[in-house]
Amino acid sequence: MKFDLEKAINQWLKTFRKHKAFDDGSVREMEVHLRDHIDDLLAEGYSEQEAFNFAVDEFGEIEGVADQEFMHVKRRTSFAGIHIYRNYLKIALRGFTRQPFFTFLNIFGLAIGMAGSLLIALYIHDELSFDKMFADADRIYRVNIDNQTSGEYKEYASAPGPMGGVLIQDCPQVEQVTRFREVRSILLKRPEATLNIKEKYVTAVDSTFFEMFGIDLLEGDSKTALKEPNTLVLTKSAARNLFGNESALDQELLMNNDKLYKITGIIDNLPANSFLRSYSVFISMESFEDAKTTAWNTWYFPTFVKLHKDAKADDLQRFLSTVKENYLIPWAMTFVPGLTIEKARADEEQTGNFMRFNATALPDIRLYTSNREGDFNQNSDIKNVYILGCIGVFLMFMASVNFMNLSTAHSLKRAKEVGVRKVLGSGRLSLVRQFLTESVLISCFALVLALVIVAGVLPLFNTLAAKSIIIPLTSPLFWAMVISGVLILGLLSGSYPAFFLSGFAPARVLKGGYNKVSGGRIRNGLVVVQFTISVFLIIGSIVVFQQVKFIQNKDLGFQKDQILVLDDVSAAGKQLEPFREEIKRISQVKQVSLSSYLPTPSRRSGTTFFTEGSFVDGVLNSEKGLIIGKWGIDYDYAPILGLEIIAGRNFSEAHVTDSSAIILNETAVAMLDVSPEEAIGMRLTEDFHRQDKENMEYLTIVGVVKDFHFESLKNNIGALSMTLGGNPEKMIVKLSSGNFTDAISQIEEVWRSLVQGQPFSYYFMDESFNETYKAELRLGNIFLTFTVLSILIACLGLFGLASFNAEKRSKEIGIRKVLGASVRQVTYQLTGDFLKLVAVAIALAMPLGWFIMVKWLEEFTYRVEVTWWMLAVAGLVAVSISIITVSYQSIKAAMMNPVKGLRSE
Repeated sequence: MKFDLEKAINQWLKTFRKHKAFDDGSVREMEVHLRDHIDDLLAEGYSEQEAFNFAVDEFGEIEGVADQEFMHVKRRTSFAGIHIYRNYLKIALRGFTRQPFFTFLNIFGLAIGMAGSLLIALYIHDELSFDKMFADADRIYRVNIDNQTSGEYKEYASAPGPMGGVLIQDCPQVEQVTRFREVRSILLKRPEATLNIKEKYVTAVDSTFFEMFGIDLLEGDSKTALKEPNTLVLTKSAARNLFGNESALDQELLMNNDKLYKITGIIDNLPANSFLRSYSVFISMESFEDAKTTAWNTWYFPTFVKLHKDAKADDLQRFLSTVKENYLIPWAMTFVPGLTIEKARADEEQTGNFMRFNATALPDIRLYTSNREGDFNQNSDIKNVYILGCIGVFLMFMASVNFMNLSTAHSLKRAKEVGVRKVLGSGRLSLVRQFLTESVLISCFALVLALVIVAGVLPLFNTLAAKSIIIPLTSPLFWAMVISGVLILGLLSGSYPAFFLSGFAPARVLKGGYNKVSGGRIRNGLVVVQFTISVFLIIGSIVVFQQVKFIQNKDLGFQKDQILVLDDVSAAGKQLEPFREEIKRISQVKQVSLSSYLPTPSRRSGTTFFTEGSFVDGVLNSEKGLIIGKWGIDYDYAPILGLEIIAGRNFSEAHVTDSSAIILNETAVAMLDVSPEEAIGMRLTEDFHRQDKENMEYLTIVGVVKDFHFESLKNNIGALSMTLGGNPEKMIVKLSSGNFTDAISQIEEVWRSLVQGQPFSYYFMDESFNETYKAELRLGNIFLTFTVLSILIACLGLFGLASFNAEKRSKEIGIRKVLGASVRQVTYQLTGDFLKLVAVAIALAMPLGWFIMVKWLEEFTYRVEVTWWMLAVAGLVAVSISIITVSYQSIKAAMMNPVKGLRSE
């Protein structure tokens, strides 16, 4: 008997039609998918009976289905669901190939949003992971000092030398203590070598360092590595620089052409997201004479403590609040007659001066603390993380909105398809599933493209953000989060188009009324939100770059242009003065000065001074102490930097007593509560520790220099003093305009001839100045990058809405043209509708951008104002971009043959 395919299909569906679990739409949907599958099998060469049997097998056995409960039916027909979704995928792919440009816009828009958001997510993850790799990081705290003297407030990331011993001995909550000590850069070489190698980032540490932070040694014993004086530990990269492939353990190095140090350990390079990321040499604390100091005015020991597991940060803070009265003041009482705790309290209340100890959790240092004096590296700010996080969310939201708008714009072309499928029995739920499958599939394609984009631009982004971020492709958590995000994005992005399309009334769309669909307010609102975000980011980029430009062009009170800085000139030893004299003979060299201190990133040194009037009958009033920065300079320092002397004079070789002279800046003089002229001749001392007060050495004020910015413009100008002498590490060379390369070559030639075997290192002062504001410049560049991405995404959204609007209004455009409207008039009408949306976005973005950027600028003591023209430029850019984006679709619609638009009626 010949097999009857139609009879077999009807018989197979008969049982489902009778059962209450299946409505007519569901049965019809199953029939469509079954017939599609049978057609595919017939095309592959199967007979009708074989094709039917294979197709039915995939849906599962159906005998007795009508007599089963609903849940049993659902379980027995699970294969049918799989087959249905496979057909959804097949239909989706066919649709994509029929509309390649529309599909590309959707995938590209989502991919750009995903790529931008993924980059931001990787950046934020890196920021939030700082210092969490150290063992028991959540129990490690850094001790800080907050100090105010004579109205000047300073924050220090370090503590006095004795603090570590006090904490480990007297604070029961503390399990372990490690102190660091500032060393800065050093010169290292093997004893038999002639050439030194400079290591820029060096610190001294206590022997507990490795155990406390959980750092394992690749070579050596962590328990004994830094217990002895004149020992050091190198990172793997530093060891390779000095010894190549040869083992460095137990070798000796000559430091600064002076002392021999033994290498007792090698550690791996420290992670890029740690506070010690730059450091490569760790010297034993025992190598320094002040390692066991009992002086509480030695504020240059960054001190970290690890608490016991059951201890709390509040316990540590309570103990720190008692340190001043229990330890510091009793120490000061040994050399300040008449000082008592009660007197110190009264003086603090009267003057407003204070010194407070507090603690910061190690993982919080990067984002939750400001940059303090003595920080190992420049910190970031949690506000930047919040800002970039919002931008990442904005990008994904904008990309999702684009998908909705583009899908809706394309919906008119699918209206008849929806109508026909509904007439044939498809239910709304099945249509929703179909459209959501398409959106999820587009999201998956977009993810692949986004990962390709991120992999391509990540090196540039790392350079831009000063990071070493990688894509964690081997992390299951990364893939779980990315895939989950893509599925959620696909479902959310496709939800509005799915319900919008599936809601078409078949009778209405099939008779041509499908161009009067609803949802315009929602689409317009989404475009407004997109452009609001874009305009806000444009405002942010303009303000950040204007602030950086203001910093770079501000009158700083000193000259930084055409000044060459030679580093590590102390390596010249006795040849330093001959080298200086030889350089002066070079025609392009105008002036030369020696100092370790520059008004750009360099060493900082502060000390406590007392005036003569602080001593009454030989008794020191401790509250009269002035904490003032102290720089050692030479006679040519002020002239070469163009510092302005507003009272008195500069140091002069004609005055033999200038070895005991001092120059103050205006801020320091203000602390004395006198005018600059009145300050001349006053005497200050830092020699107040000695018992025989009558023999203290004094420095006489001979000059007052006008305030100049020697710190970040985020801070007020601090109190500063300058004295002759010190151990200069830098040479400042003022060059005349011309070919700097020739001048540098001549200077290097002199160096090589007089100082053999020592590295020649130099930089220009203006370049060093710009280093101070790299964080702001990086933030500006990041803002600009994601602003461009947001504008690109917004333009795609506007393009989609323009396409939708042009198609929706095709009959109206046709009527206008028949009645005599010109192409320009139609274009103006269409474009004007979108400019209204952009205008609303600008009105919303301007106050928001102004408010947030004013808050950001509050971090700077010296800053620009957010002016009207910044807001106007942002608005003008948004309007220009929207006109360019919309004009193509508007002109295309305006030039369309009116017959084509009217024919649909």
